Amino acid sequence: MATKEEAQTETEEAAGQEGAEAAAPKRWFPFKLSLSRKMMMMVAGGVIALGALGGGGYYFFLDHHGATDVAAAPHVKPPVFVDMPEVLVNLSSSGGERTQYLKVKIALELPDEAVSAQIQPVMPRLLDTFQTYLRELRPNDLDGSAGLYRLKEELTRRVNASIAPNRINAVLFKEIVVQ
Repeated sequence: MATKEEAQTETEEAAGQEGAEAAAPKRWFPFKLSLSRKMMMMVAGGVIALGALGGGGYYFFLDHHGATDVAAAPHVKPPVFVDMPEVLVNLSSSGGERTQYLKVKIALELPDEAVSAQIQPVMPRLLDTFQTYLRELRPNDLDGSAGLYRLKEELTRRVNASIAPNRINAVLFKEIVVQ
């Protein structure tokens, strides 16, 4: 009988343990944290998120508008354009190909009128530089927009080297004909 009594006490103890487990509330959070710590973590995360949103909003919407308004206030001088004489050269050909010609009308974009006064005396040198360079080009050097971009950059570099320390903004093509 001792075994029956022991079995009965074990069942009663098991039932008592089940009742105690049923009485305790089930945790919905996987970690062992008290309710006050959970609340503190959620409140701290919310405060940090609101602070980040507020700071980002101020930086992007309020802080930069004042800086761009002040930066836009100075008056920008319009550029000055100087037309160069028309240039007609024969392009370099290899072998027995027919001769092709390049006709170019160019305008120089200058930052101000003072640079124009410096360009006029050296205009014959600029024309000579342009003609020497353009005669060495082959027709396939001018193919597509990439070819014209390289030509524009090279002519700009040559003009800036001739009028240093002053600089021009760009070489602009008014007309380009390859025949």
